[in-house]
Amino acid sequence: MAAGKKINPKSRIPNPKSERMGPVVAIDGPAGSGKSTVSRLLAEKLGFTYIDTGAMYRAVAVKAYEEGIDIEDEDKLKDFCSRINLHFKDNRIFVDNRDYSKEIRKASAGLLSSKVSAKKVVRDAMVNLQRSMAENGSVVMEGRDIGTVVFPDADIKFYLDASADVRGKRRYLELKDKDRNISLEKVIEEVKARDDRDSTRDYSPLKKADDAIHIDTSNMDLRKVLDVMKEAIGVRLKVKYKKRN
Repeated sequence: MAAGKKINPKSRIPNPKSERMGPVVAIDGPAGSGKSTVSRLLAEKLGFTYIDTGAMYRAVAVKAYEEGIDIEDEDKLKDFCSRINLHFKDNRIFVDNRDYSKEIRKASAGLLSSKVSAKKVVRDAMVNLQRSMAENGSVVMEGRDIGTVVFPDADIKFYLDASADVRGKRRYLELKDKDRNISLEKVIEEVKARDDRDSTRDYSPLKKADDAIHIDTSNMDLRKVLDVMKEAIGVRLKVKYKKRN
């Protein structure tokens, strides 16, 4: 990965809390749990930088597919990860100076990402970059292994979840206008399959950190989830929120 420091993910955390200028808020959870929307809004309230690690894996997956990279060839995949340049700008994601913000939101990108993100060489490269991006703190980072692997010493951790049916319906509502051939049943099946792949992969599986605050969003609206998280952060970190203009 061209951007960021080369850091072994198995080594100590390169920027422990004692050296960071601000806190790291880690938010994990499965697809459709609402973590992306909530994380973005929470970062705005805190005045923190928002980092969507799922977007990073999707962008890498789409770029690898475009270049015809054989994801089963570890050497080629490792070389690919070492030479691309991935970064965020104005909440948009770029790879080699091309904006992939639209491409990564297609259903096909999600399927590609679930396969590519399971590869150890990819996750090693991404963890290095994610740690580098958040080295100064004051960051809200969301994904599937933030509190367990990327920042096990995060100042506060959340794990958002919801039933597969609820998450599938949410995802269906996002996709139905873009793909008229998609069905609710198919999306729910894909969500369950993704859950299985993410939670059983050998490297950095999806799981709740022992010290994470669990929030089941199945029957909660966005405002309620955000309020619960803000209250927890206020108590734990003693932070003040940005007021609306």
